[in-house]
Amino acid sequence: MARAVTTRRKIATTALAWAIGLLIFFPIFWTILTSFKTEAQAINNPPLFWGFDFTLENYAVVQERSDYMRFLWNSVIIAGGSTLLGILVAVPAAWSMAFVPSRRTKDILLWMLSTKMLPAVGVLYPISLIFVELGLLDTRGGLIVVLMLINLPIIVWMLYTYFREIPAEILEAARMDGATLKAEILYVLTPMAIPGIASTVLLNFILAWNEAFWTLNLTAASAAPLTAFIASYSSPEGLFFAKLSAASTMAIAPILILGWFSQKQLVRGLTFGAVK
Repeated sequence: MARAVTTRRKIATTALAWAIGLLIFFPIFWTILTSFKTEAQAINNPPLFWGFDFTLENYAVVQERSDYMRFLWNSVIIAGGSTLLGILVAVPAAWSMAFVPSRRTKDILLWMLSTKMLPAVGVLYPISLIFVELGLLDTRGGLIVVLMLINLPIIVWMLYTYFREIPAEILEAARMDGATLKAEILYVLTPMAIPGIASTVLLNFILAWNEAFWTLNLTAASAAPLTAFIASYSSPEGLFFAKLSAASTMAIAPILILGWFSQKQLVRGLTFGAVK
């Protein structure tokens, strides 16, 4: 029997949730707010929450100085390409670990996860040498492969967890009906794991989108994504906080839109499922 929850407790829980949410969102809000200030007002002490001169000059300067759309397009291709490639590699790997495990499956999973504990700077030099030898420096293809390999352990782990929830009897029934391995993965396993695959794709896309270490060290101009676009506003003359905030706002805007759209789709799906 469900335990009764008092109105006071509901109010307190709701207020706490809102407070935590606003605290997490505050840096993003402050960045957006700062982007509409002048440079002098951006570093004013005490900080200005209102009463400042609203201006769009920072966005005009950023757009004039940098080709924003080129950086945006690079980010979309790199994040999307690494995500797609990672899914293509991880789905068969997670399938084999979930439904055809061996004695070493758990050891392999733990080893894959342990690679995330290695500091990225520890392998920067050898990877840079490989990129120089193969001519992959400052190329989208090179970054796609690197980001895919970096996030592959997380993708495999997430898909493995979702696949373990699918009854093996369903796949056995498909095999008895004559389904090949390709048909089993494409037409039986994948449709049943769509929610898990979708959440994995979204997480990996965000991780690749926000990756800064490798994009700053392996690119110069041609393949530079939005992370390099933001870093370009940190100069020896100092930080131009208003212009840096404008560049950051332009960089995070696509992710905010993607998150809003994903949330709307999730709510619509849950509502449809409840009505159905």
